[in-house]
Amino acid sequence: MTTIWGLPAHALLVHAIVVLAPLTAVLEILCGFWPAARRRLVWLVVALAGTTTILTPITTDAGEWLKDQRRVVSPILQEHAERGDWMIYFSAALLVVALALAALHWLESRSDTPRKAITVVVAIVALVVGVSSIVTVARIGHSGAESVWGGR
Repeated sequence: MTTIWGLPAHALLVHAIVVLAPLTAVLEILCGFWPAARRRLVWLVVALAGTTTILTPITTDAGEWLKDQRRVVSPILQEHAERGDWMIYFSAALLVVALALAALHWLESRSDTPRKAITVVVAIVALVVGVSSIVTVARIGHSGAESVWGGR
């Protein structure tokens, strides 16, 4: 996908990632540490993580196409593209955490007290993956903005 209604697809799709990835991360952290949130939001979190994982390679492919349209690729644009290529790993990690939260939810529905160690591990992994994903999205976005607007 290269354009949507005549606009570069990357410019439109990137906004979905910029919203969905941090939203998914925050909800995963919330669900990891608060069982009531997990009971209410776990399937939304799985859907958001799945959507983010699907949109990430589409967005990076559209970004590569857009970069290839440039005659000169600045170092900051190259850095943005390289950072963007890493987002798929963070999106996949968000999906794995969402599935772990769903499994934890399922275990909780089968018994009153799942093993405390499992709950703690899932919460900590959700925190680490969530924070690192938010930071990564911010770093990718910052380098992208710098490549477009930095010299102005």
